[in-house]
Amino acid sequence: MNQQALSSLIWSVADLLRGDFKQSEYGRVILPFTVLRRLDCVLAPTKEAALKEHADKKKACIAFEPFVKRKTGLDFYNVSSLDMGKLMGDQDNIRANLDSYIQGFAADVRSIFEHFDFAATVERLHKAKLLYLVTEKFSAINLHPKSVDNVQMGLVFEELIRKFAELSNETAGEHFTPREVIRLMVNLLFIEDGEALTKPGVVRTMYDPTAGTGGMLSVAGEYLFELNPKARLTLFGQELNPESHAICKADMLIRGQDISNIVLGNTLSEDGLLGKLFDYMLSNPPFGVEWKKIEKAIREEHEKQGYNGRFGPGIPRVSDGSLLFLLHLLSKMRPEKQGGSRIGIVLNGSPLFTGGAGSGESEIRRYVLENDLVEAIVALPTDMFYNTGISTYIWILSNRKPDDRKGFVQLIDASSFWQKMRKSLGSKRKEMSDEHIATVTKLFGDFVEASLVTVLDADGKEASRQVLMDGETLPKAPQGGKVKRVPVSRIFRNEDFGYRTITVERPLRDAKGKPILGEKGKSKGKPQPDSSLRDTENVPLAEDVETYFKREVLPHAPDAWIDHEKTKVGYEIPFNRHFYVFEPPRELAEIDTDLKKVTDRIKAMIEGLSA
Repeated sequence: MNQQALSSLIWSVADLLRGDFKQSEYGRVILPFTVLRRLDCVLAPTKEAALKEHADKKKACIAFEPFVKRKTGLDFYNVSSLDMGKLMGDQDNIRANLDSYIQGFAADVRSIFEHFDFAATVERLHKAKLLYLVTEKFSAINLHPKSVDNVQMGLVFEELIRKFAELSNETAGEHFTPREVIRLMVNLLFIEDGEALTKPGVVRTMYDPTAGTGGMLSVAGEYLFELNPKARLTLFGQELNPESHAICKADMLIRGQDISNIVLGNTLSEDGLLGKLFDYMLSNPPFGVEWKKIEKAIREEHEKQGYNGRFGPGIPRVSDGSLLFLLHLLSKMRPEKQGGSRIGIVLNGSPLFTGGAGSGESEIRRYVLENDLVEAIVALPTDMFYNTGISTYIWILSNRKPDDRKGFVQLIDASSFWQKMRKSLGSKRKEMSDEHIATVTKLFGDFVEASLVTVLDADGKEASRQVLMDGETLPKAPQGGKVKRVPVSRIFRNEDFGYRTITVERPLRDAKGKPILGEKGKSKGKPQPDSSLRDTENVPLAEDVETYFKREVLPHAPDAWIDHEKTKVGYEIPFNRHFYVFEPPRELAEIDTDLKKVTDRIKAMIEGLSA
C-alpha cells in the first residue's frame, strides 16, 4: 500500500468522529493514535523480552531502562503488559487500560502524548462512546516497519498533518515544505561536501529551528545515508506547534535519534538549544507572520547584546519575522576554523528588497553580503507550497565558501523548472521532477552562468527546451519559428547589490528668487536647503558618487548639491530585474495581418448563418 492510500485509510477514522468533533479537531484524534499505533507495531517483536528484562531488573532493584533498551535494540520502550491488541479484549475498561498503557512508555515518549494533550482527547472520546471504536480501528491498521518503512511512514505523517493544517485553516506556509523542495535544499547543502561526507564514520550535525513535523531533518538523514551508510547525521530541532513537535519527536524516535534534541518553544524568544553550533542548518520559517508578541524580547536582545547576541546586524519590521530566523541561524554557525557551517533557508520575496538604506532589512542584507556569507539564491516556481501560491526563494549561506565562490553570489532562476501535478494538493499545483532538481543542482555545483533556450515552431508552440552554458552553440530555429533565450544562472560580485542613498538638496529662495544664505554656525554663508525640493538618488557602490552626480543630477538641476552627512549605504537584491529579457512588440503590419484573418473568419461565419 502506498503512503497516500495508507494516509487515506488512517484518515477514514474521521467518519467515526463526525458530529462529535469539528473537522478542524480531527487531527487531534488521528495524529496521536497514528503515533501510538506506529510505536506499538515497532515494539511488538521485542515486547516479551522487554517485559522479562524489566521484571528481572525490578526484582533485583536495578535501574531497568538501559537494560530494556539494550534488549530491544531501540531508544525507547514500553513496560506495560498491555498492547493495542490486548486493549480490545476489555471494552468496559478501555479508558483506564489505555492510560496504563501510555504510562508504560519511557518519559520522553510520554511527553509526546502530553504535547498532543492526548489525555483530554481520550476523555472526550470516552464521553462520546467512541474510544473503543477508534482504538479498534487503529489496532487493525498494520504500521509495522516491515510493511511501512521509515521513509513511507514519514510521508504518511506529512500527508496527515497537511490534511489537518488545511482543515484548521493554518497560516500560509506555516506547516509544510514539499519533499522535492527539501530534496533540492539538501542537494545544494551537501554537494560541495560530497568527498568529506563519503568517508567512513563521518558524524555531522543538522539543525532546523522551525522543525515542524521533522520533514527537513528526515530527508537530510535519508540523503546522507544514501551517500554513505556508515555516516551519521545527528539531528536537532525546535518547534512551536505542540502537535507538530510531538510528531517530529515520534519520527526522530523511530529513526534512532535522541529525541531530547527536539525541543518545544518559540525559537526567536527562547532558544531551546542555547550555545550549540551545527554543521548544517535548514529552515522554512513562516512567511509574512508578524512577531509583535515577542517584540519586547527581540528588541531587548538587539539593544543590550548587539553583535554578541543574535540580532546585532538589525531587526526587520514587525509584520514579517522571516529574517530574524536567518539571523538566528547565522548565530549557530561553527567558526570557520572549526570547519564552518552551511545554511539553507526558504524565504519569500520580501527579504530580497524590502526596506531602504538604513532599514533593518537592508542592514541584515548588508551584513550577510559584506561578510561574504551568501553563496546562492534560487527562485522556485510559484504554487509549490500547500497553503500558498506566492514566489519563494532558497538562500544558501556559508562561512566556508570554496575559493572560486569567494566574493560572489550566484542567482539561479528555477521558476520555470516545474511540471503540473496530476492532482492539486491545496494550493500546490506544481512540482519539481528529479530532472529539474538535478539541473538546478548542477548549475549550482558547476558555478556557471547559463541560459534556458526554448525552440518555438512556426505556430509559436514549444518544440524543445534545454539549458546551455555560456559559450555553447545555440540550436537552429525551425522554418518560420524562432529561438528564445533567457538567463537562468547569473553570477555577481557581492558589492553589485550595494548602493549609496545620497540626499540631493536645492537652495531655498526668497521672493525675488535669490538663494537664502545661512547666518550662523556651519551653515553661515552657505545656501539653505529647501525641504520641499529635497530628493534622493541611489548610486551603485561600484560607481563614484561625484561622477554620478555630475552626470545624472547637475544637467537637470545646476544649483543642486549633496548633503554627505545624510548618505546611507544600502543593499537590495532585485532578483527579477536581473533575469528580465525585453521582448520587442510585434510589427504593426504583422498584427494587422492577424486581425484581418480574424475579421474575415468572423465575416464568413456571419454570412454562413444568414444564408
